[in-house]
Formats: sequence, structure tokens, C-alpha cells
Amino acid sequence: MITARLDGGDALAARLAALPAALNASLAQAVAELGRALYLRVERNLSGAVLQRRSGRLAASVAVTVERRGSAVSATLKTDVPYAAIHEYGGILPARLVLPQRGRALAFPWRGQERFFARVSVPPAAMPERSFMRSALADMAPEIRAALTRAALAAAARAVTT
Repeated sequence: MITARLDGGDALAARLAALPAALNASLAQAVAELGRALYLRVERNLSGAVLQRRSGRLAASVAVTVERRGSAVSATLKTDVPYAAIHEYGGILPARLVLPQRGRALAFPWRGQERFFARVSVPPAAMPERSFMRSALADMAPEIRAALTRAALAAAARAVTT
């Protein structure tokens, strides 16, 4: 009969029991860092890489939030600017009638002169897709996978070796 005794087995069992919490903490930190990196990539896309900055309203509206629910961690980028979706996905802007907001007429340069109109009909316009969020996420996909893998392996290594 062979009898084996494992010295430090209780300590190893305790470290392995702590692995889920350590893994969650490590992944949460990685997700937060990746969220900030994605935010910077979106900012770059909005500063000329995909869209030209005019007023800066769209870029200023982009926000990143990191949320933990139980053992799940997520980073979310969002914007509340109404025209963000038409730039991100493209589409058709419907025809519309433009009326003066203040005053009785609209003033436009037309055929070299300033002309006044009581109303202007704007035809429908096709907007091409200019993805600034999804393209940033797609560009970062390999980096995201690698960072999450490194975080998981580092947490597992710390749990087993300390």
C-alpha cells in the first residue's frame, strides 16, 4: 500500500478557493483600462480619422462607464447626440421644410446675391456610414482579447504561486 501526504494542501485549497474573486478583480481592472483605451480610440476617430470635428459636440458627448453586476463587468461607450446614429450607421435624411425661426424670412446667398425665402424645401439626402464607435471596437478586438487573456492568466498565476 502506498500512502501519500501533501504538505500545504490546505493552503493550496484556500488559494484555489480565492481564485474566482482574484480573477474577477483582475478582469474588472482590465475592462476598465480597455474602456478608457476604447474611449481614446473613438476620440481619435472623431478628430479626423473618420469624421472631421466641427463644433466638438459629438466628441464631448461620448462617455465611458464601467459597471459591475455580481461577477460580470462591462465597459460601455455611449453618446446622447441625436445625429450620432446617422453617422455611425448611415441612412437617409428625410425631405423637410425649413421655416424661419425668428423673423419672416430666411436669408441665403443664391446666384451671387443674398436672397430671401419664406420657406425652403430640403430634398432627402443619403448619408454614408462613417462608423466611429464600431470601427474603434473592431480595431481593438485583438488587443481586447489579449488583455483579457493576460489578466486571467496573471490572476491564476498569483493564486497558485503566492
